[in-house]
Amino acid sequence: MRGQRAGQKHEGAVITEVALRPEHGAGQLASTLVVIPALNEELAIGGVIKDLLASCPEVDILVIDDGSTDGTAAEAEALGVPVVRLPFNLGVGGAMRAGYRHAQRLGYQAVVQVDADGQHDAFYLPRLVESLDSADLVIGARFAGEGEYLAGRGPRRWAMGLLATVLSRLSGTRLTDTTSGFRAAGPRAIEVFAEHYPAEYLGDTVESMVIALRSGCRVKQIPVAMRPRAAGQASQSPIRATIYLVRAIVALGLALVRRWTPRSSAA
Repeated sequence: MRGQRAGQKHEGAVITEVALRPEHGAGQLASTLVVIPALNEELAIGGVIKDLLASCPEVDILVIDDGSTDGTAAEAEALGVPVVRLPFNLGVGGAMRAGYRHAQRLGYQAVVQVDADGQHDAFYLPRLVESLDSADLVIGARFAGEGEYLAGRGPRRWAMGLLATVLSRLSGTRLTDTTSGFRAAGPRAIEVFAEHYPAEYLGDTVESMVIALRSGCRVKQIPVAMRPRAAGQASQSPIRATIYLVRAIVALGLALVRRWTPRSSAA
């Protein structure tokens, strides 16, 4: 179930290996696709994949090489993992849309997004998938009592608090980490995201959650602990992180006022 060589092209992306259709009825994890959007993570991607294979051998893994200029794709392929090579960098949103479309086409019942830098612990992946029994989108929350991850201080904390407050009210449940990229989507959310997942900057976090909620998806969170990056450096300094979150608030405002009508049959 790890895939077969195919040399196909799909929507401008080169798929060097295509995962087989999962065998349903063999448990939730057996019909789960882990999607790893990756940009120049040659030093970390191998460890992420090995961690997933050791902790959750039942899942299938798909790496979306988002226009990398290093050996990210080669590292994944060396471990027998399917890779979709995007011709240029689309950002996390564009990469995840490709992943959701791949999952929908092959009939996966769950998609879990895992970052390529090693911060997401595969130990929590089964918990995310199990929680899909009572939700369509499950967020792995850093600020929910698990681990020692700090939300920062000053403007960064205020911005994250505002995002959490607004989206908690929209969802009808308490959400503390609305910008977490460690999340699981069930069949309803997969169908919505395969068609509507925002590729714009910041769309992969708050706007995607607004789209899910407007489509009638149930959203919840579970506490997770995050790890330090396995390699390389974070792309955001504290100042840039603060700017990012301020922009996320602007993106949330635009998502709330944007006229958007779900066309998916899942809505």
